[in-house]
Amino acid sequence: MDGEEQKETWDGFRELVNMTPAELEKWLASDRSQNAGQHNDGGESTGHASGRRIVDILRTNKGDLSDDDYRHMRKVVGYIHRHLAQRPSGDVQDTRWRYSLMNWGHDPLA
Repeated sequence: MDGEEQKETWDGFRELVNMTPAELEKWLASDRSQNAGQHNDGGESTGHASGRRIVDILRTNKGDLSDDDYRHMRKVVGYIHRHLAQRPSGDVQDTRWRYSLMNWGHDPLA
């Protein structure tokens, strides 16, 4: 991934991931977080696993991020954009839609 792609990815990621590592870790430890999203074979959901990876990325110095980190950041940006476009009507405070986004580091009510 070249420097321009990295910059675009970094900027999009930092714009959309609006939870701090500590906020995200606390959220990921909650029952609501662990019950949100699609679970593979009864295990951890894709979003929950992504959230743990996001915490690691947020705690990594920008210069130490790998191409694989940037690929995951692009995946996060794409997921958040797609999911935001599917916002349900009404109050979303206690919805699986919001909880799923929060697993990916974005709280739409923040």
